[in-house]
Amino acid sequence: MKSDPKECLYCQNNDTLHNLMIEIAPLTVSRVFLFKEQTYHGRCLVAYKDHVNDLFELSEEELNAFMADVTKVTRAMNKVFQPEKINYGAYSDKLSHLHFHLAPKYIDGPDYGGTFQMNPGKVYLTDEEYLEMIKKIKEAL
Repeated sequence: MKSDPKECLYCQNNDTLHNLMIEIAPLTVSRVFLFKEQTYHGRCLVAYKDHVNDLFELSEEELNAFMADVTKVTRAMNKVFQPEKINYGAYSDKLSHLHFHLAPKYIDGPDYGGTFQMNPGKVYLTDEEYLEMIKKIKEAL
């Protein structure tokens, strides 16, 4: 099911989006966000710049640019947070705007060895802590 761009939180850049995540920076063909819910310390999201439903809808050039953006973000996350692994999630069942959830996983951390939870609602930080994380990610980008 494709969603309407007029109802898309990424396209509308609305309060729903800003209640869930903080924009870190624009990238080549996407935007990177820090998830406010931080059960998976350092969790980010990369959303494609246009309202596209799936990877297969992109040209080869667009696909390569998007995956380069995702890779750039995961390299920064790896440098800053040093997780054991970064899990990738691209579901878009109900919100058909192409985006990847990037959830760092740590040995003995939440859901290590399993699938990360979409929004556990357990760990929120102070504004200062979010700003410090964003600063470190920006420096690593």
